[in-house]
Amino acid sequence: MGTFIPLVVLAIVFLLIAVRKIGNVNFRIWQVMLLGALAVLATGSITPLDALASINLDVMLFLFFMFVIGEALAASGYLYHLSFRLFSRAESVRHLVFLILVGAGVLSALLMNDTLAVVGTPLMLYFARRHGISPKLLLLALAFAVTTGSVASPIGNPQNLLVALSGGIENPFITFPLYLAVPTAISLLLAYVFLCRAFPGELHPTSLVHREEEICDPGLAALARLSLILLVLLIGARVAAVMLAPEIDIRLTWIAVVAAIPILVGSGRRFEILRRIDWPTLVFFASLFVLMASVWQSGFFQPLIEGSSLDLATVPVIVATGVVVSQFVSNVPFVALSLPALSHLGTSAVDMMALAAGSTIAGNMLILGAASNVIVIQGAERDGETLTFGEFARVGVPLTLAQTAVYVVFLSLIPA
Repeated sequence: MGTFIPLVVLAIVFLLIAVRKIGNVNFRIWQVMLLGALAVLATGSITPLDALASINLDVMLFLFFMFVIGEALAASGYLYHLSFRLFSRAESVRHLVFLILVGAGVLSALLMNDTLAVVGTPLMLYFARRHGISPKLLLLALAFAVTTGSVASPIGNPQNLLVALSGGIENPFITFPLYLAVPTAISLLLAYVFLCRAFPGELHPTSLVHREEEICDPGLAALARLSLILLVLLIGARVAAVMLAPEIDIRLTWIAVVAAIPILVGSGRRFEILRRIDWPTLVFFASLFVLMASVWQSGFFQPLIEGSSLDLATVPVIVATGVVVSQFVSNVPFVALSLPALSHLGTSAVDMMALAAGSTIAGNMLILGAASNVIVIQGAERDGETLTFGEFARVGVPLTLAQTAVYVVFLSLIPA
């Protein structure tokens, strides 16, 4: 029974995240995940030392310092000031949704999807209030954009980075877009179509009236702007280093640390910013690592993947397995398990791209399929808005099935 305790806890966590309520008690996602982590610790399914070791410090630090930058951008008013330049061309709700999908999709390939989720969430809520649009429509647009757009880049998300570094891919910054840019563009268009069909009442023809917001704290805005410039420059340096000098490792964690320094050192509001960052999401991720490590240690999924009678070296199976299994053990552990298995089978670059696509596009299906989804929803809940499990799945499940078909067909047509 001990082996199955983590699986039972995981199932209960999924159920609680789906219903979010027992009697008169309402649960938030981070609370449910924390309870799950405490349950596997209390039952001895994972030791305290293993639990501590399972928490990925790089991810936690990256998110912490990105939250600092995101909070400074929002608190200073610079984020909304900047949004006027980026989105003032949107003439209607349809046009705005399209620009969000394209803009956030392209940027997530460069800045990593979690970064866009942090910065983009308060912007979506601002647009919803400013133009009287359903926040659920815009939050879903952001979530689907950052997940889908990140597929086509080796630095778009952590699992792609893992494939790029450990999958034997030559020139990943050429290989990823070469194989995945076209189906990703089609998948972003599919997200637009599915969102328009899901929210027909929001797509009124009334023209949007944009207004350039005043910066409420010029000093903090200048520091936030400097942090944003540093972030973009350092990520550009990382891209150049990977292409020209692979031996130089510019870690994402240190990029976030350096980019946040102007705010933490130069602003008199540093302690206010630290108080207001999204601490519940950090608790969620620490708890997620502990729960998933206990599920991993149960050994339930490894034999299912390694001993499967399916031909794991075919594009449809790789993509479909990535979409399904990533819902239960998270996409990064799934990729970490699959890489040695696929390498042993002598797979090609196409198969590795299928692994990246399937494990990433899985994030569009359910809330827990991608870390960026949780960042978006937790950020929204801080401002009194939310997306339920059902609301996300209502659009996400059919969209993911359609996008999966696009990647399978496209990658299957490419010679191995």
